[in-house]
Amino acid sequence: MPSHHLPLLLAAFQWRFARDLPAMKRALIDDVAVGWDELGTDLLDDAPPPLAAALTGGEHWPSRTLDHLITPGGSPPVRMTVTDETADEQDMQWGYVLRHEGIEVISLLHEDIGPLVDWATDPRTVFSDHPADWSSSAPAPAIRGSRSTPPPSAPAASPAKAGTPRPAARR
Repeated sequence: MPSHHLPLLLAAFQWRFARDLPAMKRALIDDVAVGWDELGTDLLDDAPPPLAAALTGGEHWPSRTLDHLITPGGSPPVRMTVTDETADEQDMQWGYVLRHEGIEVISLLHEDIGPLVDWATDPRTVFSDHPADWSSSAPAPAIRGSRSTPPPSAPAASPAKAGTPRPAARR
């Protein structure tokens, strides 16, 4: 859900990965053998404590990968690669594409592309979880500007904004 994943991803980019998108992609995509079960608060390790508390309510949980799966036939699990052809088969509801300009959020129930959430967006921004709100022809649907704590003082933060929609990739 965007209200859960976007704050973690934005804060991770701004703080843990110090705005180094290739490092973030390596850690979240390339270095994962199979896929993710859950993104955890370890993505907030270098974020200011008030920001981490605002995003998590003070709770802590680890990120968990799907590396220890056992397949029905006993063969090693295969990396979960999402493509235009496999997204429907994998029963996915949301897609998050790490782009140079920001995170493209795709409601896979409604569209094949989605709006961009700029990397400079304040991680405390609260986003809608309603799939129909994530239209590729509209800005990212922020419910309210931010959670209750003051903004952190390091990386630049701005209100949520969407980039230019891209042409549809799937048909």
